[in-house]
Amino acid sequence: MNDLLLAQCDPKAPLLDADTRKRVLAALPGWQPDPENKLIARRFGFANFYQTMAFVDAVAEIAHAQDHHPEMLVGYDACTVSYSTHSRGGLTLNDAICAAQVSALPEASGE
Repeated sequence: MNDLLLAQCDPKAPLLDADTRKRVLAALPGWQPDPENKLIARRFGFANFYQTMAFVDAVAEIAHAQDHHPEMLVGYDACTVSYSTHSRGGLTLNDAICAAQVSALPEASGE
């Protein structure tokens, strides 16, 4: 997981093969793939809207720094973050890098 925390996204990252996808998901507790293995998602819970929005802002910083942007479903006390590399049609290491960095945010500990 530490490798993912320090890694930089690569715009040419290839799709993950089944074995690599399994290893990557094992390193990302709480992140779940969709049935087609085209995206990973995780729900983060918070005590209030202010905490939720602080988390959303922190995720936006990662997205900007990595130039890799998630889908987010934002509510009063939760945010679900989903990653997929749309240009590749599925999961790449970029999705795992960003998911690991989002999980490591101090704001993410409010679950």
